[in-house]
Amino acid sequence: MLPRLRHWRDWQSLAYMVLLPVLAAWQWVHGFHWLLYGAMLFLTLGTGVIHHNHAHLRMWHGRWANRFTDAWLTLLQGHPTFVFWPAHVANHHRFRHGPRDAARTYRFGGDTNHLLGYLLHPLQAAAVLYPIFIGWLKHLRRHWPGAWRYCMAQYALWLGSWALLLAIDWRRALVFVILPQLHGLHWLLATNYLQHAHADGRTGAKDGPLAYARNFEGLVNPLLFNIGLHTAHHENSKAHWSELMRLHRERYRARVHPSLNEGGLLAYMARVFLLGALLPRFRTRSLMPPGSLPRS
Repeated sequence: MLPRLRHWRDWQSLAYMVLLPVLAAWQWVHGFHWLLYGAMLFLTLGTGVIHHNHAHLRMWHGRWANRFTDAWLTLLQGHPTFVFWPAHVANHHRFRHGPRDAARTYRFGGDTNHLLGYLLHPLQAAAVLYPIFIGWLKHLRRHWPGAWRYCMAQYALWLGSWALLLAIDWRRALVFVILPQLHGLHWLLATNYLQHAHADGRTGAKDGPLAYARNFEGLVNPLLFNIGLHTAHHENSKAHWSELMRLHRERYRARVHPSLNEGGLLAYMARVFLLGALLPRFRTRSLMPPGSLPRS
């Protein structure tokens, strides 16, 4: 029996997952093309969001189809799929940018929202998340050796693909595979800063006011699977991504602090990170009162 998607909208996800390696392979053979390369970089963002969505709600009705998707996303992302569980589901969604969230934005150099903070956040987050991955793997090895082997197989698949491609042609491998993957991983981690910097980290508890996440309502949503609707996602982590726009409009938009409902993502970044560097009136204001910053 052929595998069945849980939701028909994931044909968009599958299209992104097929188009990205096709564009990489075409340029590997025929040479660099700036338009195709730009499309590849955009698709690496989509891959990160698909990876995230698949971790929350498996894409298929069927174990082996989901396992194949894990492997395919591991190859496309350039990092194992399993990391979303210890770092994202069991940490970020559990603590919601609160004082126990390992990658909370105000952990690194204070409660900031500026260009340097955005650029550094992926490196800072990786530094604190990788020990969590290692601890999780040790726990699995002791208690669930089958799950540990599955996670290690993802590492072997990822690193083996890099080794093979670098052996074939290290220059093409860097340009058409590894650098785009690193670009996607940067955005995957930096998104946390976009969605939470200057939000109220004291309200990470489930019964707190909806001031812990920023939402973007522009084109980022149809293009990148409603990733901008972060409050609705946090409040309904098992909802399919296609449902988030309705949930945002009907349940959460009016309850979110007004400063955390934004329009377009790129317009926000230009205003806050570029204009805000020159003119204070374009900067965001922290929702955490002075003196309330939790200790690291």
